[in-house]
Amino acid sequence: MAVAHLTIDPAFAVAPVDRRLFGSFVEHMGRCVYTGIFEPGHPSADADGLRGDVLELVRELGVSTVRYPGGNFVSGYRWEDGVGPRGDRPQRLDLAWRAIETNAFGLNEFMRWASLAGVEPMMAVNLGTRGVEAAAELVEYCNLAEGTAAADLRRKHGVAQPHDVRLWCLGNEMDGPWQIGNLTALEYGRLAARAGHAMRRVDPGIELVACGSSNSDMPTFAAWEATVLEQAYDQVDYISLHTYYDPEKHDEASFRASAVDLDGFIDNVVATADHVRAKLRRSKRIKLSLDEWNVWYQSRFTEPEDRGIEELPALIEDDYDGTDAVVVGNLLISMLRHADRLTVGCQAQLVNVIAPIRTEAGGRAWRQTIFHPFAHTARLARGTVLRAAVTAPSMDAGRYGQAPAVDAVATHDEETGALTVFVVNRSTEPVPLAADLRAFPRHRVRQHLTLSAEQPELTELAPQGEAGEILLPPVSWHALCLTPEEPQ
Repeated sequence: MAVAHLTIDPAFAVAPVDRRLFGSFVEHMGRCVYTGIFEPGHPSADADGLRGDVLELVRELGVSTVRYPGGNFVSGYRWEDGVGPRGDRPQRLDLAWRAIETNAFGLNEFMRWASLAGVEPMMAVNLGTRGVEAAAELVEYCNLAEGTAAADLRRKHGVAQPHDVRLWCLGNEMDGPWQIGNLTALEYGRLAARAGHAMRRVDPGIELVACGSSNSDMPTFAAWEATVLEQAYDQVDYISLHTYYDPEKHDEASFRASAVDLDGFIDNVVATADHVRAKLRRSKRIKLSLDEWNVWYQSRFTEPEDRGIEELPALIEDDYDGTDAVVVGNLLISMLRHADRLTVGCQAQLVNVIAPIRTEAGGRAWRQTIFHPFAHTARLARGTVLRAAVTAPSMDAGRYGQAPAVDAVATHDEETGALTVFVVNRSTEPVPLAADLRAFPRHRVRQHLTLSAEQPELTELAPQGEAGEILLPPVSWHALCLTPEEPQ
């Protein structure tokens, strides 16, 4: 068997680990909110109807940031419908998913849930059916203390302290023909600039995310990003990326190599943003927000117009296997590798809808296979990202040609000395891995976590001391945790 070689050195530093990389996404879609995070009457629910069993799993997952309330839902979102006394809230037809939105769970309920979960809220504003005024008023409602109409309305609703939301999305997937109120790049760029300007007049300290392409297969990809940034560069801090990988869309080898595609997607958006920076002669560098990503069996999805109108449609409740979990682990490796520019990530979604957490209405909540690589990467990735120099046997990567069978990244916490190496073998053959850690001579393996296509349950292997040579099973994900020995 050909051996893969891995070298880790503190000189290969990429950037500090940004905790916002380990974000998630709660949209009013399917059962993500209702019977997901919110279910009055559930045995674990508190007085506000928030499911305690789900909150426990969210904390275990290690989620840092949660994007809300969409997604496609936000392009018809009337934030005023979801505040104030529940008995006064209207039922609306949600045009995105052709569902009845009761508004029983709204803005202030989400903020209380976020506080209990220990996550940072990432709010999105409606630039589909609404615009500048509603966006600015939403910032005012969330962030100002008192003395204005919107701030005092929040206080009237029983919330004395501002929510102090720092991170805001300027709409969602505005290039998509499926989006309510979709726009051309020029139209959207101008609207995003105007909305961003007004929102910053309310709170100058907020951070703004402009919509990038809905995915890299869009016919306008890159041209969209360039045009939007030319219009809104001075107002925004981030450009968004969205990408999903379907195990059934292409061949199986392409799916296992999904991170190859993500690497290229990120690099192309960085290049486009930097081109606009040079063209406009600006010093600021635009950061990236991968605020929708996951494995999604999208080819099985039934479009909203092909369904009747329901109150709680069970949408895209995919069941995940071991291969899906390995791909998710590899996508996280790609994200960490680009931590110098990619600083926000939101796995879509958190509960029930293509999610690491599933629930039964009135019943149990449980972890899916993709829960484990996310939870342990979020827990173990601390300090500084280190680029892993890998030489590995080549594998057939389907539509991506040839790719290295082994992919890896590392993080090093200088305060504790902890070194964590995240590794995947994305080939269907076992691969021996020889690790060169001469830059960390006193480090020993204290924990080895793994899962694979054949064994999708998370397993902890006996520590091997020195990293040395490890046999990576076919289609497997690994987290190797090393700490320095105490000096004699």
